[in-house]
Amino acid sequence: MSGPTAPTTLAGVVSRNADEQPDGLAFVEAGSGTTMSWREYHDRSELVASALVARGHARGSRVGVQISDGPMVHAVMVGLEKAGVVGVGIGPRAGAQEVDHLLGRTGAEALLRDHDVEALLGLGESAPPAPPERAFGPHELWFLNSTSGTTGLPKCVMHQQARWFAFHRFAMEASPFSRSDVFCSALPAPFGFGLWTGHFTPAIVGASCVVFERFTPEACIAALERFGVSVLAAVSTQFIMMLNSRALDDADLHRLRIMYTGGEMIPPDRAAEWEDRTGSVVLNFYGSNETGVLSGTSLGSDRETRLRTAGHVIAEMQVRLYDDAGNDVTATGGPAVPAANGPTLCLGYYDDPEANAKLYTADGWMLMADYATLDDRGVLTVVGRSSDIIIRGGKNISAPKVEEEIATHPAVALVAAVAMPDPIFGERVCAYVVLRAGGDGAARLTLNELNAHLDGRGVGKESWPERLEIVVGDLPRSSGGKVAKGALRDDIRAKLAAGT
Repeated sequence: MSGPTAPTTLAGVVSRNADEQPDGLAFVEAGSGTTMSWREYHDRSELVASALVARGHARGSRVGVQISDGPMVHAVMVGLEKAGVVGVGIGPRAGAQEVDHLLGRTGAEALLRDHDVEALLGLGESAPPAPPERAFGPHELWFLNSTSGTTGLPKCVMHQQARWFAFHRFAMEASPFSRSDVFCSALPAPFGFGLWTGHFTPAIVGASCVVFERFTPEACIAALERFGVSVLAAVSTQFIMMLNSRALDDADLHRLRIMYTGGEMIPPDRAAEWEDRTGSVVLNFYGSNETGVLSGTSLGSDRETRLRTAGHVIAEMQVRLYDDAGNDVTATGGPAVPAANGPTLCLGYYDDPEANAKLYTADGWMLMADYATLDDRGVLTVVGRSSDIIIRGGKNISAPKVEEEIATHPAVALVAAVAMPDPIFGERVCAYVVLRAGGDGAARLTLNELNAHLDGRGVGKESWPERLEIVVGDLPRSSGGKVAKGALRDDIRAKLAAGT
């Protein structure tokens, strides 16, 4: 006799968990300690759905969500699903220009913020339940979020839930999870990495998840120890910040077994340091908000593959390589632009035919924005971002590779390399650097000292930075938590124009 059919939407998953472990912990916010059980998760999402219907939002209408990354944002997202209202996920850090753009682009009828939540729940208590037929199915448009917005105003990515259930299936094959795991997602909930590690996989497994209204490396390290986290998800910048924090030296992280990272090229030396200092294994999936996942590393991958490549391609994703003219050059092994046609692809960009035309190949494969190689083992290695190439006198320079080398200097905590305009060479390398804290304050670094270090490592002169900008505090971030390189390019252009 077969068992019950597995849920295919988050609403079904949360309902199942509420029945099976009503008092089990679904979420805890690390800073405040605010918790939400599975029963509370289910009940609050029901109230949100009732309130949205009572407010007159038609099925398929759009509502913006800009709620802090605590437990409640997840209940609101499931409530939107139950009401058949498409959520427009907006990062808590998004500025007014980005918010206005996203609401206008999607035709959103309202914007839900933190201060709206209590009124929404109150309305839900007095309103009739949302009709079950309003709820979205797994293949319907359910959610819209933005690209990272590192250059210009963001595009809106269309999500159906089936893609994230497929992503979860691939994740379980790479590193099996269970209800005994405790997840910690340090990512913003509305974005791809955060959707997988905060909204979908922990719930599908039935495990608890630690989230942050405001990430700091010290808060994250404390949470890993306090809650006995076994699976951490963090972008490279976040785990590097934790490595740079003295708090890591004294933390007991014996339960931590896996750190998933990604969202940008992983600095291998720092990833190795993370493994050596924490005893956990660093894994990653390679993909994007649009494609989902093309390849990944697993618990069975050797260390070289895990830390220096994007892992083995996933057969179901039918990964190919294309040259800049749109030709399939998979057989050559690249470097070329990866593309895929499998179950984790999004539905494209919302109401943006021009952007969609650039997203797909002529034969329907969805493109990444990187250059990669594919070896005879089926291992994909990212060698640069197509929009992250610095062209100096006709020489293509990989900004991520420059960053990897600069990051080996002992005074460097964080680095971003960008192109700065040059009337002779076209572009030169400019490095924005956050320095490590020293015994008497910040460490010190000059351009000559940095380039002497690179010379000692055998880095070719064309890849040396020709300008060094020391940043106090942190590098600018996009809503998705990545370094906002567009802002850095604007900054260096403005400085050059002003003669500074």
